[in-house]
Amino acid sequence: MKILPACFAALLLACITNSSPADDAAIGWHSVDGIVQRIGTPQFPDREFNVVDFGAKGDGTTNSQPAIRDAIEACHQAGGGRVLVPAGDYRVDGPVRLKSNVNLHLEADCTLRFSTRASDYLPVVFTRFEGTELMNYSPLVYAFEETNIAITGAGVIDGQAGHDNWWKWKGAWDGTPDIGWKEGDPDQTSAIDILRSQADKNVPAEQRVYGEGSLLRSSFVQPYRCKNVLIEGITVRNSPMWCVHPVLCENVVVRGVTVDSHGPNNDGCNPESCRYVLIEDCTFDTGDDCIAIKSGRNTDGRRLNRPSEYYVIRNCTMRDGHGGVVLGSEMSGGVRNIFVEDCQMDSPNLERAIRLKSNSNRGGYLENLFVRNVTVGQVSDAVLRVNLYYAHETGDYPPTVRNIYIENLTSQKSRYAFYFRGLKEHPIESITIRNCTFAGAEKPSVIEHVQQLTMENVTFPLE
Repeated sequence: MKILPACFAALLLACITNSSPADDAAIGWHSVDGIVQRIGTPQFPDREFNVVDFGAKGDGTTNSQPAIRDAIEACHQAGGGRVLVPAGDYRVDGPVRLKSNVNLHLEADCTLRFSTRASDYLPVVFTRFEGTELMNYSPLVYAFEETNIAITGAGVIDGQAGHDNWWKWKGAWDGTPDIGWKEGDPDQTSAIDILRSQADKNVPAEQRVYGEGSLLRSSFVQPYRCKNVLIEGITVRNSPMWCVHPVLCENVVVRGVTVDSHGPNNDGCNPESCRYVLIEDCTFDTGDDCIAIKSGRNTDGRRLNRPSEYYVIRNCTMRDGHGGVVLGSEMSGGVRNIFVEDCQMDSPNLERAIRLKSNSNRGGYLENLFVRNVTVGQVSDAVLRVNLYYAHETGDYPPTVRNIYIENLTSQKSRYAFYFRGLKEHPIESITIRNCTFAGAEKPSVIEHVQQLTMENVTFPLE
């Protein structure tokens, strides 16, 4: 077994200081139990509303969206309970909108197959597209300013997205072999440019009206400004865009969820500007990041100034994806106090394990990221990647990155162990790596503008 090559060792000695890591007495692993207890899970009255009684038919042909809508409304008006969708194949032509005190429960062998006609998701609703607020097509499963909501059970929600509908709106993209877009086809580019210009000019979000003709895709499951949210047990397939996307929510549990969706920007779970989030026992096999923590983009993120904070991610499995656990790139509102433990990440199509991406246009901050007991089989790029030059954008808002703690991580195969690129005038502050093994790294790590890198019992065996 070989330890760190001499040329790499010299590089590290230039980056490592003898000073102690930043004091983490206020927030650290001892905080996890309190965070999880604070989150809790919503409770529902012992009432049941079967969608079949409202006209739903699991025959794969009948549009059951009105029946599901009516059952949810009846349950809500009665004071809450469980809306049951029994086994069957349900055609759903339009959004399912959750209401306070309602648990939408999908039995095993139940599939909700959502329409791919964009017009079915009108009228527009208040939502976010890549970190910017707007009025757009409704997410397929949506809730706005509700309390105590859930979607649970062993059933499947299938957005049926593919190269002949939602996915080709992305336009040019090299993340999959074919998303259906061809040179000269319309795409989302012009609408995105207009939306971001409106945000920079502080046009009120309610006046940023898109929807029909804009080609801006919806997220699949999006609770927006909700409190006490549970998403448990379901399987999510073929999303138009981001799969599970809580925004500005408090007390969110995503548990035992399987995401299998390989389209463009098909991130598995994107909790954005939320407080107190638990993601556990989930499996992600995605076309983009498995878990991506966000907090708004550029002007909009700074305007709202709502960080993502107090997240616990544990016992999850990451397969294909651009990154296992990712922070950014839309993190202008800040990210802090994030805990990742006991996860497994392994696929030749998984690019990175732990990743932070921002730039001096996005800005924001990351402080207090704790990672432990993570097993990485192989990734195609870096095991740990912090890049503050993401997307080659520059601006006047350099991000602050400090207090990253990695311990008891093992990796078997990668291109790099580390890829750390801070900004010259705003270096990454304080990365601590303890009791880790990075085997089979093909190339020496990249370490630029890191103010303090501390390593204890870290080995780099070569094959």
